[in-house]
Order: sequence, then C-alpha cells, then structure tokens
Amino acid sequence: MGKSTLFNRLIGEHRAVVHDVPGTTRDRLYGTAEWRNREFTVIDTGGIGLDTGDGDLLADVRLQAEEAMHEADVIVWVVDAASGLTAADHDVANELRSSRKPIIFTANKADNQRRQLDALAEYVPMGFGEPVLISALHGEGTGDLLDAIVDWFPKTAVEPETEPAVSLAIVGRPNVGKSSLVNKLVGARRTIVRDEPGTTRDAIDTPITRDGQTILLIDTAGVRRRGRIQPGVEKFSVLRTVRAIERSDVAILLIDATEGVLAQDAHVAGYVEEAAKGLVVAVNKWDLAEKHPKAQQEYTVALRRELKFADWAPVLYISAKTGQRVDRVLDTALAIQAERTKRIPTALLNDVVRKAVEAHPLTERGRALKIYYTAQTGTSPPRFTLFCNAPKLVHFSYVRYLDNTLRAHFQFEGTPLRLEFRGRREERRR
Repeated sequence: MGKSTLFNRLIGEHRAVVHDVPGTTRDRLYGTAEWRNREFTVIDTGGIGLDTGDGDLLADVRLQAEEAMHEADVIVWVVDAASGLTAADHDVANELRSSRKPIIFTANKADNQRRQLDALAEYVPMGFGEPVLISALHGEGTGDLLDAIVDWFPKTAVEPETEPAVSLAIVGRPNVGKSSLVNKLVGARRTIVRDEPGTTRDAIDTPITRDGQTILLIDTAGVRRRGRIQPGVEKFSVLRTVRAIERSDVAILLIDATEGVLAQDAHVAGYVEEAAKGLVVAVNKWDLAEKHPKAQQEYTVALRRELKFADWAPVLYISAKTGQRVDRVLDTALAIQAERTKRIPTALLNDVVRKAVEAHPLTERGRALKIYYTAQTGTSPPRFTLFCNAPKLVHFSYVRYLDNTLRAHFQFEGTPLRLEFRGRREERRR
C-alpha cells in the first residue's frame, strides 16, 4: 500500500526498500523528517493486517509494528485507495480502536478524482474521520499529512539546543563496559551499570562540556552477531543501536581486553564502517589484562587482523573502572571529527593522485586506467570523485591503494573515505 514509499518521501531520501510485493518491509526503519521548523522521527513498519498464522517471520513483523506503535506519539494509518477497503483494513481498524494514541487516517494512491471520491465514500464510515488523501509516489497531499502530524506536537516553544561539536556513540558487545565509560566521562552515575549483559536497551543521550565544546555521548545496547540476536526487546535494542550509530559522528568501539578480539567485535565495527562514521577502538579493562613488555603490541596485531577493513582506526588501551587513559577518548574523537570535515586543495589532490597512478599504473588486457581529474565532493566522511576513462577497470585492491595513498599524504586518521569513479562522459556533463 506504499508505507515505505511514504516513509522515503517524508524523510527526503531513499532509505526503505520499495517493492510491489506486500510484506517487503520486515524490520523497523528510523528516519528524521522536518516540517514547520519541527524535527521528528518517522518509523517505517511492516504490515499489521497480514494473516500471521504460525509463521515466525510474519509474527516478528507484526511484533515490530506493535512495538513501533507503542513508541510513537502519533500513528499514521495508511490504506490503499487503489485497491479499496479490504479485510486487512478491518483488522487494523479493530486494533487501532483500542489505541489511545492520535491516529491520522491516510489514503495513499489517491492520485485521481475517482479514487479520491471512492476513498471518501468507503473509508469515512469506518469512524476515523475523513482520510488525508495523498499520493506518496508523486508527493501529492504529503504537505497536508505533515501539517496533520505536526499539529499533534506540543505547542510550547522548544529552546534551541547548542549544536554539539561531535556526537559519540559508545558501541560494542554486551557487558564490555559501555555504561561504565559513559559514567566515567560524565563524572556521575548517568546510566545503569550492572554485571548482567544487556542492561542498556535504549540509546541514552548525555551532553557534556569539554574546553567550551559540547560533546554528545550516546550510550547504546550491546550488539551481537545477527544470528544471535533474539526476537523481541533485544532485537529492538539492536535497531536502536544501529540508529544511534547513524546519527553519531564518531563511534567508540569498546572491546573487552580480558576476552580478546572476537568475531562479534568485527561485526559491530562493520556497522560503523557501513554507516561511514569515524571510529576509535578502545580496549577496555586493560587493568585486568595480563601484562608483559609486548602486550599492547601483540594485542594490536591481533586486533588489526580481525578489523583489517578498518585499519585506519586509532587504538586506545583504557580502563573505564579506574579512569586509565579515559580522557584520551574524547581528545581522539575530537581529532577524528576534525579529520572528517577537512578539505584538500584541488591542485594538491590532483598532483598526489596523478603521481600515484604513474607509480603503479593499472592495466587490463592492454587497456590502461587514466584518471583525468579528481575532486573532493564531500565531507563527513571525506568523499572524492575521480573522473577516468574506464571506471569498470578499477577493482577493490586499486581502490585500497588509492585510499592508502590519500591517507599517507593527508592523514584522515579515524575516518573511512569514499572514492567514486566516473566516466569521462559524466565529467563533460558536469
């Protein structure tokens, strides 16, 4: 019926997968929308009017949708004006009648006068008022829908918050000391700290001030490997953690020094790299690790082996319990944020790339790669567009070579880089 299409329209980006087959959306997706100077979170869910039967997957989809409704302040019920009233619509209506949340009745695909009249005739008698008529695909009526949503928000003026210099997401496996680190950085008992893994279920924001700069700390639930994530509350905690990573600038990945580097650590780091965020690897509980002259060196080698896709991330050895080297966490995160936002002069950038290609030319079947022009096209993370004769010639290892070349000349410590290769025709169009 187009919920994911509407979700993409409201947040202004194509984040949700859109497909004609019902039930494509399984997990909840979070996005941020802004309307009339009010910023709010939009949650896309799977259908709750489907017959779940004994299917575990559909039952999980329904459970996630119900959890989303429990979290929400306003519920937008979307029906399909093209298909008309269905048995599933009656099921959803019966479920929503028991809700105490504001419900905005919305008829999607109402993109012509006949459908609009039919929708009003069919849906008004259901008792939810006159539906807001929209076409999510074409954007028609979405302004009216956003007005209806914002009208339910508190009318009191909200004081503008100071924009943080950097937002830090504290991430890692369960029970590695994330909340202990937050408490040590804050200097107070801000979050619950217990020995049982999984105590933290929601992302908790804590602003602190350091040298006149505001730093936002986001404590998150522990993330396990996908196969070990249990349905229910734990699964929702993981989704919130992923969203916390997405809205951060730099992630602090905590690793338990007493357990060594595990596959789950690499899995969590993978979330950070996919989101293109800065990364600090903090080996916690270092005060409990076995010590010998080469302890840090050997640990770093093992860590780099497991996190070889993020060898650009600095490594710190800390103890959240004793405070050992904890201050370096904030210093390093601020330095990484500066790296993520810096720009390289175009002439210098092109000179470095040209010399790199000359030193190690790329050829395949007699055809040589030629890079005509390189431009930095973005920051946070640093993005570079390289116009060349044959983008398909460029394979992963050569991208890695150019990535390392840029780091050797311009540092970029603690942040992933994004390199895009375009053909010469695109350069001329540009």
